[in-house]
Amino acid sequence: MRMRKKPNLIPRMERCGAYQIKDPAAWRGKWRSLLGGERALYLELGCGKGRFTCETAAAAPEALFVAVERVPDAMVIAMERAKAMGLENVRFLDADVADLRDYFAPDEVERIYINFCDPWPTNRHAKRRLTHPDFLERYRRVLRDGGEIHFKTDNRNLFEWSLFQFPKADFALEEVTRNLHAGGICGVMTDYEEKFHRQGVPINRCVGVKLHRDREPDLAPPLPGGTKGGWDASDLVQEPRRVPSSADDGRK
Repeated sequence: MRMRKKPNLIPRMERCGAYQIKDPAAWRGKWRSLLGGERALYLELGCGKGRFTCETAAAAPEALFVAVERVPDAMVIAMERAKAMGLENVRFLDADVADLRDYFAPDEVERIYINFCDPWPTNRHAKRRLTHPDFLERYRRVLRDGGEIHFKTDNRNLFEWSLFQFPKADFALEEVTRNLHAGGICGVMTDYEEKFHRQGVPINRCVGVKLHRDREPDLAPPLPGGTKGGWDASDLVQEPRRVPSSADDGRK
């Protein structure tokens, strides 16, 4: 289900303009200067309405959070939330995940969050999954050694498939769980995570830790149309079947 167009989107975006970075390439290599000092730099890819971004940033004022979102109608809600909370350590980008190297320098980022991304369940859309090795290799280019990818999804098949992809890009798997909240709420939830948890849907989570390489191989050309592309059967261990997912109900 697509998000409804927000009324007065442009003036609403303008009122929160201090939170949006319109020329992210100009900040490449110097993001920490936004807050006037050495800070940990965390990214969230696809922040939706911003609940996770804002609540996580509020709990960690020592870090700078940069949220990437391609849907303006979702991003304006996230920016309004950050403004209402008085947050100073959050910024938002309307940018393509495939172009992260244009916006962040090598080793500049400590952590990347990927929460409830579209599972793209068919084989022909495999390379659109944000945990495909093509994307993981791109994340490597901006993460420091030992940097982390925190991945959560309600889609069990996507999760199992993704567990095979992280090692292909030299990420060590840690904190793997197929029922994150079994012992009680663990960490900050997205809106849809809370909804599915209440319905009894288990939440899957893992952390991928970037391992050192002596030399990074050249990257393949960007996927046609940004995050769009074909597929190669050798990339697949199993095809995620369609199961109920937050992606079926709109953004986070």
